[in-house]
Amino acid sequence: MSDVYDWHEGSTPLLISIPHDGRTIPPDIAATMTAAGLAIPDTDWDVRRLYGFAETMGASIIAANYSRYVVDLNRSADDAVLYAGQVSTGLCPARTFGGEAIYADGKAVDEKERRRRVTLYWEPYHARIAEGLARIRRRFGHACLWDAHSIRGSVPRLFDGILPDLNIGTNDGRSCTAAIQDRIAAVAAASPFTSVVNGRFKGGYITRHYGEPHEGIHAVQLELAQRCYMDEDTLRHDEVRIAKLAGTIRELLESFLI
Repeated sequence: MSDVYDWHEGSTPLLISIPHDGRTIPPDIAATMTAAGLAIPDTDWDVRRLYGFAETMGASIIAANYSRYVVDLNRSADDAVLYAGQVSTGLCPARTFGGEAIYADGKAVDEKERRRRVTLYWEPYHARIAEGLARIRRRFGHACLWDAHSIRGSVPRLFDGILPDLNIGTNDGRSCTAAIQDRIAAVAAASPFTSVVNGRFKGGYITRHYGEPHEGIHAVQLELAQRCYMDEDTLRHDEVRIAKLAGTIRELLESFLI
């Protein structure tokens, strides 16, 4: 088993990917980082915990152990821009979402280091997703990939205004069927939370790369506004809000399964 990720083998067509809740930074990389970088403020805090119930649904789960500052698993290995005309956070981010430098002067990630990180951390995670989806599709004839994220509700450097609570991305309807998108959107609209489909977050590399509905692989990204379950400044959790949000996530996942 790779130390890059934790894997849980499920019994249904559902595979949940959690690429940004990892906290580990290897010592050699940590030695090059600023205090702002070492604080890893852009972590998808406790998304693993929010999806803790998913094992009981029979979901397979892959969760990254390393921080997105080591390498962003939701970006392509060639670091192609996801959203044209907007700030790109990058495959090996140089700045936090708030604009602070992640690396000390003279310690920026060069191309050789970028390739090393792709080999060590990016490739194993994606190889396991690909293997898992292939196994699921062989068994069930189709696979359902859910990419799980969270972010502060307001990040002026990345987007204007305040995000809705539930941000559902299907690559503008290309990563799953229209029927699946409509079912998920209906559940979100009936929930206690605000929601949008293909708003600021349409799905990152994972959703866009693996979602091939014509091949029987359906992919959806859910970007949660962190205020739904925690204080975004103190990082304190609210157990009542966590339970409420987890219940809605379960309903969304149930509507996703086919």
